[in-house]
Amino acid sequence: MNEKMSGPDQAVEPSRPEPPARPPRQPVFNLPPPLVATLLLLILIYAVQSLLPVDWFNWFLFSFGFIPLRYAVSLAEQGPELYWTPVTYSLLHGSIEHIVFNGLWLMAFGAPVVRRIGTARYIIFWILSSVASAALHAALNWGSEGLLIGASGVVSGLMGAACRFAFPSGRQMFGPAHLNPRLSVLQAMQSRTVIIFMLFWLVGNALIAVGIPLVGDGSQEIAWDAHIGGFAFGFLLFALFDRKPPEEHFEVPLPGDELQS
Repeated sequence: MNEKMSGPDQAVEPSRPEPPARPPRQPVFNLPPPLVATLLLLILIYAVQSLLPVDWFNWFLFSFGFIPLRYAVSLAEQGPELYWTPVTYSLLHGSIEHIVFNGLWLMAFGAPVVRRIGTARYIIFWILSSVASAALHAALNWGSEGLLIGASGVVSGLMGAACRFAFPSGRQMFGPAHLNPRLSVLQAMQSRTVIIFMLFWLVGNALIAVGIPLVGDGSQEIAWDAHIGGFAFGFLLFALFDRKPPEEHFEVPLPGDELQS
């Protein structure tokens, strides 16, 4: 017999509780792949343009930057640049500070929007919001020879889109922002969180408009009007790009689950 019997002098050792399983590590930057690809593209384009000789660099900006004057003269005097520059300008940046600033805001507000609408709609949103930003800039600077570059207008569009779903209200559970129900324009305007965010955003652009920079030394003029064009596009027209999240994420929490402030 190989079975062991415990006698009166042999106590049975209590089983030791197993340590709790460690939760899986979450990456610091959990960004959707389309957003990572966008950031890499912006960095690559900036690196390439930084290596160009002066003459080629000026040609590059002229060929892919947005210039309102192009739309104030007859088509006979134009090159084909007027057809693609309302979009390509959003991929160019003038300095490392410029691209870092836009990149940080792009990560913050682009991530929930990309998760919400998917890759194809995100690309269409980028194209149309850049056009909307350039259109308002051109309307307010008609005939100007100034060059517009940067993704700020599109980033503002993503901010406007996020105002329609990403900010939690008292009736929503605290979960992934991209699964929140979409607010109508009127509902968003009645949200205290959205209103406070929009006021801060408008004050920031008002400071830029009167020449007070939020970052940097202010030596480069900032197209605040392009920001407004992008924000209005994203805020007012987000429903055209939205995909309805699953209904189970719209459950109303029980009274005991609500947080009091």
